[in-house]
Amino acid sequence: MKTTRQLVATALFTALSAAALVGQAQTIRIANQGDALSMDPHSLNESLQLSTTSNVYEPLVGRNKDLSLAPALATAWKQTSPTVWRFELRKGVQFHDGTPFTADDVLFSFARTQLDGSDMKSYTNDFKEVRKIDAHTVEIETKTPFPILPDVISQVFIMSKKWAEDNKANAPVDRRKGIENAASFRANGTGPFRLRERQPGVRTVFTRNGTYWGKIEGNAQEIIFTPIGNDSTRVAALLSGEVDVMEPIPVQDIERVNQNAGTRAITGPELRTIFLGMDQKRDELQYSSVKGKNPFKDVRVRKAFYQAIDIDGIKKNVMRGASNPSALMVGPGINGFDESVKRLPYDPAAAKKLLADAGYPDGFEVSMNCPNDRYVNDGRICQAVAANLARINVKIKLVAETKGTYFPKVLRRDTSFYMLGWTPSTYDAHNALNALMVCPDDKGAGQFNLGAYCNPKVDELTQKIQAETDKTKRNAMIKEAFDLHSADVGHLPLHQQALAWGVSKKVKLVQLADNYMPFKWMSIEK
Repeated sequence: MKTTRQLVATALFTALSAAALVGQAQTIRIANQGDALSMDPHSLNESLQLSTTSNVYEPLVGRNKDLSLAPALATAWKQTSPTVWRFELRKGVQFHDGTPFTADDVLFSFARTQLDGSDMKSYTNDFKEVRKIDAHTVEIETKTPFPILPDVISQVFIMSKKWAEDNKANAPVDRRKGIENAASFRANGTGPFRLRERQPGVRTVFTRNGTYWGKIEGNAQEIIFTPIGNDSTRVAALLSGEVDVMEPIPVQDIERVNQNAGTRAITGPELRTIFLGMDQKRDELQYSSVKGKNPFKDVRVRKAFYQAIDIDGIKKNVMRGASNPSALMVGPGINGFDESVKRLPYDPAAAKKLLADAGYPDGFEVSMNCPNDRYVNDGRICQAVAANLARINVKIKLVAETKGTYFPKVLRRDTSFYMLGWTPSTYDAHNALNALMVCPDDKGAGQFNLGAYCNPKVDELTQKIQAETDKTKRNAMIKEAFDLHSADVGHLPLHQQALAWGVSKKVKLVQLADNYMPFKWMSIEK
């Protein structure tokens, strides 16, 4: 009998062999360390999943190659009052099954983002009403003034109301509860590529949409996506020509990819910030040796953890220089980033004293949840953090696992200490504040504030930031909110990771700082 590892290897070999057979001039074969966990565009607010589904589904407002706003399913938009935005919808657009795109699909999709199972609640939690003016005009009324609303909804993809109802996919797939529906494995969008085949964890095939309303600049007719979790196997597949594009390149292999005759590494800064979060809500941690209380409720403990982390050592030894240590929950390229803010100093002695002052002179044990196939060197970073914390007598029970089981667990808030990465989809600090730092509610605010950090003053400032149109005043409020969060040690920011894609020299593509990979801008030479 074959072992699980042998079965996976066989499936991978079969997928790559099949890809090679059809690897003609206009087929591009892509490998990633992980897979999109669902084809449902509202089920998981995670970059790889949204990058993948964004080739099939589209928002009202999209992005250009420079990440500026671009018309997508809406051709124009304007603010008719401080709390009302009007969108003129594109006419003559069809979903992949031939159904016409109308305002009804917009109303359905925005309502769907607020249902149980949706991971997109934080994008629409301030909506008061979405109303249909006519078949190709909608208005969005918000509870408070919302001048950056077009930026916010650039991540909210539109589904076919008829298709979802016919296929009993009215509500999003709920990854937290293991609930699937037709939208998990099938897709019917308006985008430049159609989903042809879906084998989760093995391969997903996309084909060019011949009836697409817009221009497809690249020549790719088919995209074959294969998850390859093992770094060495993924690099070998690129170097041998079995795949044409892969990411991420392990930092230690970038030079090797560049030296290979047929491949090159495309690198650049990424807008994502990697950070650690702590359960600050429960009166007793679920996974800790401390009973009867929660040490993370004490700012001295949180500060001790921060000052015990040797971020420069992680940059040098784990990331091999391919990271930018961060003092904030956002990095360069995000409006509101302040380069003058510095990290707390790495100081194990000070950290030990803080723990002792908080009543833990001998430290304690706590479990730490980490993915091992989502961020660059994520599992190794967590191992380094665990080793750092051991120096102040904190014993970390590290639970590193594939993102397929990791995300459902932490999104249920079934964690005491965890890693997460965040790219503000609006390229503005308000997104990080609203999703990561405000007090969680049941409407979507603080939806990814998984440790339930809460400071009402931060909430108040976040609402004001959302409504403020004067950039100087707005950035001053962003700074104030970040200063409060930093003083509270609400989270433990680590760094911004660098992008590293391995690409065949036959392939032309566009690398975006949000790590999305649009197939419509990809071409391959014969």
